[in-house]
Amino acid sequence: MKKLAPVLMIQGTNSDVGKSLIVTGFCRWFAQRGLRVAPFKAQNMALNSSVTIDGAEIGCAQYFQAEAARAQASALMNPILLKPEGDRNSQVVVLGKSQGTHGFRAYHEMKPALRHIILESLEELRATHDLVIIEGAGSPAEINLKANDLVNMFVALAVEAPVLLVGDIDRGGVFAALVGTLELLEPEERQRIVGFLINKFRGDPSLLRSGLDMLEERCGRPVLGVIPFAKNHGVAEEDSLALDRRPQRLRRSLDLIDIGIIRWPRLSNYDEFSSLESEEGVSLAFISEASDIEDADLVIMPGSKATISDLAWLREKGLDRALEKRLAAGRPVFAICGGYQMLGQRLYDPHGVETAAGSIAPGLGHLPTETHFAATKVTAQVSVQWLGSSWGLTASEKRFEGYEIHMGDVRTLDDTMPQPFLLQRQGQDHAEGAIAYNGALIGTLVHGLFENEAFRLSVVNHLRLGKGLAALDASRVSSRDQAYDRLADHLGQSCDMAAIARILKLENIVL
Repeated sequence: MKKLAPVLMIQGTNSDVGKSLIVTGFCRWFAQRGLRVAPFKAQNMALNSSVTIDGAEIGCAQYFQAEAARAQASALMNPILLKPEGDRNSQVVVLGKSQGTHGFRAYHEMKPALRHIILESLEELRATHDLVIIEGAGSPAEINLKANDLVNMFVALAVEAPVLLVGDIDRGGVFAALVGTLELLEPEERQRIVGFLINKFRGDPSLLRSGLDMLEERCGRPVLGVIPFAKNHGVAEEDSLALDRRPQRLRRSLDLIDIGIIRWPRLSNYDEFSSLESEEGVSLAFISEASDIEDADLVIMPGSKATISDLAWLREKGLDRALEKRLAAGRPVFAICGGYQMLGQRLYDPHGVETAAGSIAPGLGHLPTETHFAATKVTAQVSVQWLGSSWGLTASEKRFEGYEIHMGDVRTLDDTMPQPFLLQRQGQDHAEGAIAYNGALIGTLVHGLFENEAFRLSVVNHLRLGKGLAALDASRVSSRDQAYDRLADHLGQSCDMAAIARILKLENIVL
């Protein structure tokens, strides 16, 4: 039997302590030292997802972690993905394919089979890599949920993973959170914790010394890192709590490009704007006020997990009138997936994907299109070629990479409507998207275009020149790959990587 790779697990005292970023940084740090690294998260609950090369849908965090590890993303890295569709139901995605929408009780009945899938996926990754870095979810000390755990100590105990417990010092109470979490674990679970990481520290680490000494003495485990707060790191964060920290109103600065992303109640895939958010001279906010829609230099209508419901919310808040006013003035709007679908004439739901079967919802009427929801989800990596002549982009042979995740197919009602993209999926090309209002409005089903440096820079410079600001130099634009390197350096300088390597019995790697 082939020897299985070692594993390292990152768990947290609660959600949004930085587990995903730490796993991402560790993936790059070990990959830089020649190891074949794979990320793993047994169950992910998120509306941010990405698509692997073979069309599997996984959490965006695991997709980017694989990218940081210089590995090809796979459904094995996130075998269970839950996409909430309200307070009680979630779409369940197993090994990259949707298994329909289920309530808590129905999902609970699936867990014995899911545990088998989780452990098989992890074993396959361990058989083909040198190291697997596992991410937990929330807290392992949720005592009301532990009996049905799939993602924390269930995994750690099953594979005897050493666990680093992460606490967030920025929110306060980090010592109580670490000690309390440890105390609430069962003895065999407690034995899996090999050390602590204190994340998001601001200030002089020497001021922590007495607290660290007391923590280590009380718990009998070392603090293996005090990680400084990383601002504008350029790596996507998937947790909804991370979204709450984002600006909610425009800055309205004459020296910045103000970009407003409409924050639907069921906003999805907001991670695709992390590179745009980190761009020099850009101020990005997730907005829900009419005045911000009217004043932004660019409005983005992003994806939605509940397009028809979010369209109703848009109307209830009067934001449809603000959009109409903006478009009438010829001010730019970029609509993606659900946002694009809202702009058409009608949305049909014959199979009851989002609403009652057979229902029809009126769209905003800005495009000669209509959306038909299908029972089967489209998930695919695609490339697109720009065909237009606006937004600072020129028609060329250059292709931009992106992905599709949607159950609503957009159909064109007017053959004369210009379409800005030539989309290639599985070797087949077809025109895609819509352009209207003399080029001010662009709609597309393709996610991820702003993650392409050339596309992002062209749009940002177009907006900057229109505001009388100097264009950015392409050589100064930071790539996501550079962001991974910076994050790895950040962790390497603040964590005891030598001690972590010894725990993993990887003493021969170059530190």
